[in-house]
Amino acid sequence: MIEGQSSKEYLEIKKMAFQDPELLHSMLKNLADNIGVYANYQIESGAQVIQIFDSWASHLSPRDYDTFAAPYQKMVVDAIKKENPDVPVIIYINKSGALLEKMAAIGVDVVSLDWTVDMAEARKRVGEDVGVQGNLDPAVLLGPKDVITERTLEILKKAGPKGHVMNLGHGIEAVTPEENAKHFIDTVKAFRH
Repeated sequence: MIEGQSSKEYLEIKKMAFQDPELLHSMLKNLADNIGVYANYQIESGAQVIQIFDSWASHLSPRDYDTFAAPYQKMVVDAIKKENPDVPVIIYINKSGALLEKMAAIGVDVVSLDWTVDMAEARKRVGEDVGVQGNLDPAVLLGPKDVITERTLEILKKAGPKGHVMNLGHGIEAVTPEENAKHFIDTVKAFRH
């Protein structure tokens, strides 16, 4: 929207944050208001959970995250919880290890983790009242089945017996062998604490 195309560094929106923060705040508020309305529409249409993906938040310093991301994420969460308090809300920010506590503080039910954070550490950092999702490196599914099993079980054990949704730490790679994806799923389904 601001970048004019996909971006890896988000320089245009960052420039706006520093040169015209009032305009950016106005745009972010408008987006948050509309995303909240749309999320509630999705719930009314049958969605049982909402996952918020914030593409640029991991490119912000902690100070700028507190200014330009967290308040608007919280607005979306609050809008959902006001109308649908029992619907779980998950937040995912890729490469967000430095932000876990801040992500949990916006009022979500679950913080989704990429693979750059140790699951046991993440559990401690987000607290007992917030669930976690993740966090197997999708590249592990390109390896042999014994490695897939080992890494999957390690995460499951560290996550503990409640409040964890086992998942990849990001999307599955298109080149992933289907039998490896199936092995991952079967490993998760067979696990018991």
